[in-house]
Amino acid sequence: MQGSQNFKNEVYNGANGRKSLLDLVIPENYNDEMILFIHGYMGFKDWGCWNLVSEYFCNNGYGFCKFNLSHNGGTIKEAHDFPDKTAFAQNRYSYEVEDVKYVIDWIYSKKIKHKKIHLMGHSRGGAIAILAGQNKIINSIICCASICDIESRFPNGEAFETWKKRRTRFITNGRTKDKLEHYFTQYEDFKENEAALNIKKACIRLNKPVLLIHGENDESVSIKEGESLAEWLNCKLQVIESTKHTFGAQHPWDHKEMPTALKSACEIINTFLTNHNNEAQ
Repeated sequence: MQGSQNFKNEVYNGANGRKSLLDLVIPENYNDEMILFIHGYMGFKDWGCWNLVSEYFCNNGYGFCKFNLSHNGGTIKEAHDFPDKTAFAQNRYSYEVEDVKYVIDWIYSKKIKHKKIHLMGHSRGGAIAILAGQNKIINSIICCASICDIESRFPNGEAFETWKKRRTRFITNGRTKDKLEHYFTQYEDFKENEAALNIKKACIRLNKPVLLIHGENDESVSIKEGESLAEWLNCKLQVIESTKHTFGAQHPWDHKEMPTALKSACEIINTFLTNHNNEAQ
């Protein structure tokens, strides 16, 4: 057993050569299993309660790595929100799948001992976990409030034609009120990589344990999307009652404890990982 290690704001080389940041904590009681956490749309590794989630799993013996996706709008000097709006505008789904591989490469480059790697993603990050989880070195996948489809995220009709013509479209972040762009290259990249970015087909191909968790009252990603994933994966959807998309968390989060719903999600995940290990023995 190796001693505890704490990597904070380490730089990794992500998709298209863009540098981004990651955190990795290896606890003293490390069980040789590592969780890689993928944040969602307009998210970042230090959003809300993600530090508390990391602490929870480290207390249970897991290594925990959370990272900024390379084109989430952050920089290596300013990791929060959207200081690099051009990078955000250039983002595409294939970049996010690639970023998972590059983070794993970083872990291997540091020769950090591990027997298993589990991917955990929230919202869009859950879908990226499914797509990136095709990699044979991934042992299990955990999706929290995950989307089930990419193409439906794009505008359609007149809005799509305007986006195509102008080559950019603007959206507003509800929390920061930033006006952010998406270049049309995001859609073009999706069409070029449509087979590899098909979440339904990826679910049907998967042959490893998957845990699906969804809030009963999710206002951002309908619980119907979780139900679709459960059908394709032939597994049960774990529903947390009376909670929304972020399981009670918000940014900033100034409390020492997680909200009840998020803690419940962590407990479900811990049980899933423990049961998976017992079945494998």
